[in-house]
Amino acid sequence: MSKATVLGKTTKADLPKELFAEPFHQSLVHEAARADMASRRRGTASTLTRGEVSFTTAKAWRQKGTGRARVGTLGVSSRYGGGVTFGPKPRHYTVKVNRKARRKALRSALSVHAERDSVAVLDASAFETPSTKQAAAALAKWGAKSPTLVVLTAEETGAMKSFRNIPRTTVLEVGATGVADVIAAAAIVLSETALEALKERLS
Repeated sequence: MSKATVLGKTTKADLPKELFAEPFHQSLVHEAARADMASRRRGTASTLTRGEVSFTTAKAWRQKGTGRARVGTLGVSSRYGGGVTFGPKPRHYTVKVNRKARRKALRSALSVHAERDSVAVLDASAFETPSTKQAAAALAKWGAKSPTLVVLTAEETGAMKSFRNIPRTTVLEVGATGVADVIAAAAIVLSETALEALKERLS
């Protein structure tokens, strides 16, 4: 297969209306993108409170007779090495978005790219043998803007290996693609099988 037929520029009329004809819903897209990014936070930041720092619980010096202000434990937050007041503790940042709302937001985000003619459909069978050079040439011929998002299925390993080393190009499996990924990309490349999988997922 020639390089010219690997990646074809696709207009809005060529794309399935089930995915690329949704009006833009700004508040819904913002909510879904925020939920996507929040769910990727590890939430493992942790600090020690004054009860957890390794300090003795004895008074630093006696209450009276030293001429200094009275003081208790040295593990308080106002002293060097003391505990942190109201510091972060492990937590999750998951924000719930209804399934229908998330699907509608993803269709809306995809439709924005259809309006901009920044969607291309990839014939992944041309990459049975991985070739980054061929993948880069296909993107250049299409005139893809950066950053570029390439959406594939798990079985399309040849295409995945071909595109993943290209600078400012993100390769994702179709099931892991979220609204934040679509909105952040200036151009989207969908394999034919990924396009079918999206139709099933969002219908």
